[in-house]
Amino acid sequence: MTAGFITLEGGEGVGKSTQLRRLANTLERHGRRCVVTREPGGSPGAEEIRALLVNGEPGRWDALTETLLLFAARADHVARTIKPALAQGEFVVCDRFADSTYAYQGVGRDMPRETIRRIESIVLGDFKPDLTFVLDLPAETGLARAHARSVAESRFERFGLEFHERLRQAFLDIARRAPERCVVIDAAMREEDVAAEIWRVVAERLQLQVSN
Repeated sequence: MTAGFITLEGGEGVGKSTQLRRLANTLERHGRRCVVTREPGGSPGAEEIRALLVNGEPGRWDALTETLLLFAARADHVARTIKPALAQGEFVVCDRFADSTYAYQGVGRDMPRETIRRIESIVLGDFKPDLTFVLDLPAETGLARAHARSVAESRFERFGLEFHERLRQAFLDIARRAPERCVVIDAAMREEDVAAEIWRVVAERLQLQVSN
């Protein structure tokens, strides 16, 4: 395979951004062109919507409004960033995608799964990642890591621990529903070990011919 769409998912503080960079660097060292992106965001229009979603008080939006904003951003992101890169034969490595909406807005904020699925079908059709890593960590540990960062975008971190515990189980359930696409990684391992396991799976699943 000459290109692929890879996503990293999980709750707050699981290390997605760190592993995203490490994976992109490894792909590029092996001669693969790579676009690193994120959600919400990843295109100019989607980044504007991101500012509405990640800032402010936890109750700023109800679940439906939040879901619609996320899919509006996702539509722009896919059209302007992800699909053009894939068409050029590049790998796209993305911090979050539609799975996060099922977890955060679906399970976390009680948005019916079928409602999200219908919106997803309208916006994305059958477009999905080729491979998704779910980085798994106890919610309390992840929140402690997240709170230790000095990041202004903290709206979702301010939802309670019970919310984040539901998120963890939601991501694990997503992985169980789609074992052909999703791989659960123990994010409590050392950073280097997490990166090594991710790379092992990428090389195997995407049938990359790589050197050591």
